[in-house]
Amino acid sequence: MEKIPERSEIEQKYKWDLESIYSEDEEWRHSLENVRNRLGEFEPYKGKVCNNGETLLEILGLVEVVAREMRLVGSYAKMHSDVDKRDQKFQSMLIEARSVATELGGLTSFIEPEIQELGNKGLELLLKSNGELEIYRHYLSEIIRVKDHVRSAEVETLLADMGEIFSAPNEIYGLLMHADMSFPKVRGNDQELIEITHVNFTKFMREGDRETRKKVYQKFYREIGKFRNTIGAMLKNNIIVDVKSSRAHNYENSRSAAMNDSNIPTEVYDGLVETVRENLDVLHRHIELKKKSQAIEKLKMWDLYVPMVSGDSPVIKYDQAIDHVIESVSPLGEEYGEVLKEGLNSRWIDVYENRGKYSGAYSGGTYDTKPFILMNYQNDIQSMFTLAHELGHSMHSKLTNTAQPYIYSGYDIFVAEVASLVNEALLTEYLLENTEEESFRAYILDEAIERFRSTLYRQTLFADFEHQIHQVVESGGALVPDRLDEIYKNIKNEFYKPIEMDKYIQREWMRIPHFYYNYYVYQYATGISAAVSLARDILDGKKNQREKYISFLKSGSSKYPIDLLKETGVDMTSKKPIENSISVYKKYLTEMESIIESE
Repeated sequence: MEKIPERSEIEQKYKWDLESIYSEDEEWRHSLENVRNRLGEFEPYKGKVCNNGETLLEILGLVEVVAREMRLVGSYAKMHSDVDKRDQKFQSMLIEARSVATELGGLTSFIEPEIQELGNKGLELLLKSNGELEIYRHYLSEIIRVKDHVRSAEVETLLADMGEIFSAPNEIYGLLMHADMSFPKVRGNDQELIEITHVNFTKFMREGDRETRKKVYQKFYREIGKFRNTIGAMLKNNIIVDVKSSRAHNYENSRSAAMNDSNIPTEVYDGLVETVRENLDVLHRHIELKKKSQAIEKLKMWDLYVPMVSGDSPVIKYDQAIDHVIESVSPLGEEYGEVLKEGLNSRWIDVYENRGKYSGAYSGGTYDTKPFILMNYQNDIQSMFTLAHELGHSMHSKLTNTAQPYIYSGYDIFVAEVASLVNEALLTEYLLENTEEESFRAYILDEAIERFRSTLYRQTLFADFEHQIHQVVESGGALVPDRLDEIYKNIKNEFYKPIEMDKYIQREWMRIPHFYYNYYVYQYATGISAAVSLARDILDGKKNQREKYISFLKSGSSKYPIDLLKETGVDMTSKKPIENSISVYKKYLTEMESIIESE
């Protein structure tokens, strides 16, 4: 492992092109002030939003113009902040941007309640009165659909004004984990001292001798454990925000509120957890195979990430990973491939880790920018798959933004994870089909199997935990750190029964940022289930499947996510996609068992 470089040491070609948003900070400042100056333009429309079709069209157009500029302002500040959380200038800019965004939300919060007063019959009359409104039909119908969960304009304004406070637990957690907290150093294989970070922790868990892994594992969790009460309080208060917000909007519970935003039946969530729990034996089979591959009697948590193949993990340089990803998506057709290549040559991606950089990876940007990607590329197979994953998101954004008006340019996470995981599935099949070197092929197979464990099973474990801790608060229970430890440990014991547990693993909830995103994680598991079915149909040449999939990527939020997937032939209200995904997991496990037994 190499020393973590400073931002200034990274070559320009490996940094994203934020100059394409604003050429300098002063331009950003001018844009922020422009948004501030336009905030007063909404007041004259109060009580008049639906007076006639022309007025409704005007206010929707005004919201779009101001919101688009606000998103540019916020995105620029956030991405600059994310590449170095220590930079106070961009932290300040981000706080300013969020403050104005909150004010904008409050000043426009009267619009939806006034639209909802129309009802469906009133909406039809307005749509007929002005043909230009027809493009907004789905958007306006969706506003009316959730009418029973929207309060008066005064209450909605107050709740919108509280947005900064509501987001505080997540913001503070991010600053603690990425800016303020530091971890011990350990000696690498070359005996050089290396600092443990959120980014390289998992890399340590995959590599090195067993004693080093144990040392890193225990040091990491001992250090994070020092902040147990602080992180526990942040998570508790984040859950309280979810619960209070759902009650304020007349929902049965937090989960119903979160899933209703996308019109996803809660049965989808329960079906996922039930199906995965019914098939825990497949995960246990995987763990037993890991034990056999490492030739150890008792598997520990610090052994879980070790590959099941012998030899050093293949080095996959960034440029090589790019080539593999481009070839793997060729079944999606020329249009997809050409747009992808253009993006890769236009500095969409911030590639490498630097000190202070946000850990992990994500796809960002706005309707008016490139679909930027943050990476912490580590020259390994896992990073290559993460690259394919995030490119799936960014290609989804690019194709949607090209095909849809701004009002439908967003898309729900429920379908977003399908786009990213289809890319992973295609990359897996491409590499297994085209790799002649047996050891490399074995690593690819191992990575594919591991992604079923980490995406389907692990994210379902997280979903189960998230739902249980929400239920504690909703029932009036005390969500103290001991209770969080207990709930997490119990679920972890069920899912990872063949592993000998230790006192540290119950703290794992402390390092998972997705628990601050309100019923987010289950969509990784439903996403891989839908993606496996789609990828298989595309590769098998099923009639019109590629065209259906590209149409899906171009649809944005113009339809509900469940309906968009049904149009591709995937019904997520049934257990079939999850069962299909588990079947592929079993297939890969069988092949890996043959490889290990032959060694």
